[in-house]
Amino acid sequence: MYRRRDDRRGQMIADITNDLRRYSTEAQHVGHAFAGLHGLNATDLHALIAVMDAELVGDPITPGRLGEVLNLSSGSVTALVDRLERGGHIRRDRDTADRRKVFLHYADRGATLARDFFGPLGRRTDDVMGRFSDDELAVVHRFMAEMVVSMREHRDAVRAARGEPRRGAAERAAD
Repeated sequence: MYRRRDDRRGQMIADITNDLRRYSTEAQHVGHAFAGLHGLNATDLHALIAVMDAELVGDPITPGRLGEVLNLSSGSVTALVDRLERGGHIRRDRDTADRRKVFLHYADRGATLARDFFGPLGRRTDDVMGRFSDDELAVVHRFMAEMVVSMREHRDAVRAARGEPRRGAAERAAD
């Protein structure tokens, strides 16, 4: 993306924008390599990331919510979840309070595959973060969190402009 570079701030913003684009591209290459090694497609990979993200915040994802995140129909989500479950990547667990509700979790095999593949990247990431102070990391964290929100808002605007239906509460409740 082209950015003006006629002053120090403009140059810094252009450099950061380019770095974000390059980081995103490299992350996609790494993700596709993992997917290729394990017979997964791009949607499978995005689903696994959504399951992992939900588990990391302690709020397991339902198939309905997964469909919403990935913008998939309920039939497509069922096929996706069945495929990932057969491959040993995820498991379905019933809610103990409401047996009709199903949560998706990483299966032991899937977690092991991910840990083995992404472990070296995690160590590299830790090494890089170790070169920054806590205060610097706090600023980076705030910046990245706001960039994620901005990207999601843009994604939602693009989906709305394309006329893609938003899944409603009734469809999510069926989970």
